[in-house]
Amino acid sequence: MTYAILGSGAIGSAVARQFARKGLHVLLANSRGPASLAGLVKELGKHVTAVSVEEAARADVVILAVPFTAVPEAVSGVTHWEGRIVVDATNAIDFATFTPSDLGGRLSSELVASAVPGARVVKAFNTLPAALLAEVPEQEGGRRVLFLSGNDAKANTEVARLIEQLGFAPLELGKLAEGGRLQQFGGPLMVHNLLKRG
Repeated sequence: MTYAILGSGAIGSAVARQFARKGLHVLLANSRGPASLAGLVKELGKHVTAVSVEEAARADVVILAVPFTAVPEAVSGVTHWEGRIVVDATNAIDFATFTPSDLGGRLSSELVASAVPGARVVKAFNTLPAALLAEVPEQEGGRRVLFLSGNDAKANTEVARLIEQLGFAPLELGKLAEGGRLQQFGGPLMVHNLLKRG
């Protein structure tokens, strides 16, 4: 499997740091181009490679770590995802009031899915604050939990496997209509720093 992260802000950088820590290769892209990532790539080391958005989008698993409102523009150059996995790490936030965005009753991951036609969307990496997401996940004799949900069982299994490889404990919540609702910003599982022991 090949992996990429679209977005190099707080969440994207935190996830890239975990790949580097575990010695797993990942492509990293942002809207400003590979040259803008030189400092971060130098800091993280040889397992993180800066690429264009187009190149990152060709990975088997693409972690979407851009602001929710930037999703359509960030993926506009990809017309069909051909069954690749897109991990929705976004949160739909009205930053003026720091409340959930009004999406007219739709789930944020449903809107992300409509922007990535043909992709298998899995919601993950969005419930921990970036500072915690960047820390070593093995803590106090346990591992930090990362929730995930998605409508494709095989995609969920692949993302759970990646979460394990990065040192976290995956907790699958089922399909997006149920688990995604629990995970999205304003849902009951936001900002829960749980540890799995044993």
